Amino acid sequence: MSVLPSGEQWTIRAGGYTGTVVSVGGGLRGLAYEGRELLLGYPEDQAAHAGIGQHMFPWPNRITDGKYTFRGADQQLYLSEPARSNAIHGLTRWANWERVDDGIDESVVEVAHRLHGLPGYPHQLDLAITYRLGDEGLTVTAKAANIGASDAPYGYGTHPYLSVGRKIDECELEFSAEKWLEVTPDRLSPIGTAPVAGSQYDFGKPRLLQDLEIDNAFTGLPPVWSVTLTDPDSGNRAVLTSDTKWMQLYTGSAIGRAALAVEPMTCPPDAFVSGDDLIVLVPGDEHSTTFTVSC
Repeated sequence: MSVLPSGEQWTIRAGGYTGTVVSVGGGLRGLAYEGRELLLGYPEDQAAHAGIGQHMFPWPNRITDGKYTFRGADQQLYLSEPARSNAIHGLTRWANWERVDDGIDESVVEVAHRLHGLPGYPHQLDLAITYRLGDEGLTVTAKAANIGASDAPYGYGTHPYLSVGRKIDECELEFSAEKWLEVTPDRLSPIGTAPVAGSQYDFGKPRLLQDLEIDNAFTGLPPVWSVTLTDPDSGNRAVLTSDTKWMQLYTGSAIGRAALAVEPMTCPPDAFVSGDDLIVLVPGDEHSTTFTVSC
């Protein structure tokens, strides 16, 4: 018996929405409303690519050179982005996750994974992701609990791509943020923040993306923030809402600008190095965060 590249497949349905959760990475292989794609997906006979629908534990984005110091100990992570010599998007994207709910409610799937210590991250975390569909859309809750004996640096992010069924160049984007994070052009390492107001990234009022390239983090967000992508001709839209302090936007050159990655993040790139908005889970501590996708 052959095994699908994205592992086991679990379909959820409610309120006109349909999504598919997979066991590889506990990811989301797609989301639609009344047959219209809201999140870019990929076929079941393929593995996830370009981060589509993946979750990033225990850090989002990049750690330059994969090096950091925590509690006086120097650590070296595997360089999972070798072309830029970075450790990228955490440790669990390709791990196998198990379904842990009872499977009775077709609108809910919960998956879990135990992260054991690895080179560069000698900590033990129990991780869980709950997907819940309803009339309001898809709500995703990501949880982490420190089940080890040592304090653990922690951050979370996720990598869904909003879609309205056409190239994003022809779509309107709207979001509110105070600052954007400038990065180096070669390795995308953080340089510092700059004001969004008056910059090329000012989408406080909806306007066409056109050929603007974005692969940057944003902060100074409202307590509950949203990013809206709209097809100005049909009025179709896709909306992601969250409460994280940071989010990354990526205009998807790796996928031909077919969708817009909107990535809620609890901390910025290099947070293990800088300590900026880094969460420290002491033994027994838990952390959770939530995002919602709707139309």
